[in-house]
Amino acid sequence: MSALPDTSTFKTVHFSATTITELMIPSYSNFGGKIHGGILLSLMDKVAYVCAAKHAGNYCVTASIDTVDFLQPVEVGDLVSLMASVNYVGNTSLVVGIRVISENIKTNIIKHTNTSYFTMVARDEQNKPAQIPGLILENRTHVRRFIEAKRRKEIKQNYKHEVDEIAVPDGFDECEQLLTGERVILINN
Repeated sequence: MSALPDTSTFKTVHFSATTITELMIPSYSNFGGKIHGGILLSLMDKVAYVCAAKHAGNYCVTASIDTVDFLQPVEVGDLVSLMASVNYVGNTSLVVGIRVISENIKTNIIKHTNTSYFTMVARDEQNKPAQIPGLILENRTHVRRFIEAKRRKEIKQNYKHEVDEIAVPDGFDECEQLLTGERVILINN
């Protein structure tokens, strides 16, 4: 019979789960009367930090943000809730999943506005990457989120490699062929 692992260096997903709710005020709006995407990104970064720092027990910095798709507009007067939880941990980094919803307090209509994933890196007192606790997965949802985050990480690494391999031809004729059907005008200088 194998010995049980030492769980003293592990924390549950629930331990650091964080929700921030904020009222959307007129100064947050753009010229179209909707809430600026940048305001929402700032709030997402804030909740990602709180969640990551609670899990890591250290200061954390944002290393990257996976796709941010704004699915629904957020209106002035809405309550926006950002729910964050640790989905994946490595040695010094972790992925925080964030679900954003807006609620119209007059109509009680609740909209899922976006979901995003922030990769955060823990830093020690000397601003060096710091070891973080492992993650205790308590249910099927936690397992699914961990595996999905691991897979997104692999896809992201492959994508970065593919982008690094992009080569633009030197010749005008080759470029012209690649741009066929695009909405551009190519001027040969």
